[in-house]
Amino acid sequence: MAGEQRDLTLRFLAEPADVNFGGKVHGGAVMKWIDLAAYACAAGWSGKYCITAYAGGIRFVRPILVGNLVEVRARVIYTGRTSMHLALDVMAGDPKLSERHLTTHCIVIMVAVDEEGKPSAVPEWIPQTDEDKYLRESALKLVQMREKIGDEMAAHIKHLGL
Repeated sequence: MAGEQRDLTLRFLAEPADVNFGGKVHGGAVMKWIDLAAYACAAGWSGKYCITAYAGGIRFVRPILVGNLVEVRARVIYTGRTSMHLALDVMAGDPKLSERHLTTHCIVIMVAVDEEGKPSAVPEWIPQTDEDKYLRESALKLVQMREKIGDEMAAHIKHLGL
């Protein structure tokens, strides 16, 4: 039911097909996993099909090794009228051990859409805990920062004559 599933975790093993030339899991594979978890979380919250509108602030903190158990946690940290801001953390470690390390973190914005592909309203997420309130405020600050970056990018493109 919409508005009830705020977070989820996808778990799987990193496979040899995910490796880059350096022998570690390819960043593109990690980004795909992030997008999958963001979609599943946003669809669960909204009860609707969702599209990725933004992925940013991706920090690759630590490499993932082939054979690692990978956990991709997505959680809603802010909702707009049709959008959901999600914090995503990727954790990984030896599946024989209980310890997992943060490998990647980012923010993804998903937009719910109707059958015609038009933005569609989502249930409001209301923070309950102090941590939730902090995450919501952080998401709002990031909105302001993205607006400034967007203005700078537009000026840059205009300057280049593109």
